[in-house]
Amino acid sequence: MTPLCLLIYTDGASRNNPGESAIGVVIKNDREEVIETLSEYLGQATNNQAEYTALIRALESAQKFSPQEVRLYLDSQLVVRQMMGQYRVKDSGLMPLYLKAKSLYHWYLKASIHHIPREQNGEADALANAALDKRLNLKSASGH
Repeated sequence: MTPLCLLIYTDGASRNNPGESAIGVVIKNDREEVIETLSEYLGQATNNQAEYTALIRALESAQKFSPQEVRLYLDSQLVVRQMMGQYRVKDSGLMPLYLKAKSLYHWYLKASIHHIPREQNGEADALANAALDKRLNLKSASGH
């Protein structure tokens, strides 16, 4: 059954900014049941680049569910305000990510984006940090 509305939580993490980075995404149906998670190591990126990448991956992944509505929840106030047009994108490194996120955002008939406190984004944060920890533990185990 196609969910009418998806609740999507995204987070990007960067250790040393810029540094090793990763994303976490939690997609829930309208009954708040988790229907998909993403946890992905990105490599070197800034925290804002990781935040945008998480948003992009979430919007791409949600398309396969063909929802009537998506509600996005991020703890990055900068990304939320840029997506809502309240802040300009001044960083040239963010511009391509912003444009891609905007394009994907407008693919949905009804979409909204909300800033939430970090404490309310624990699942996505944990997925981002798990991807980072896994990658960094692999690197240290191999002697790099």
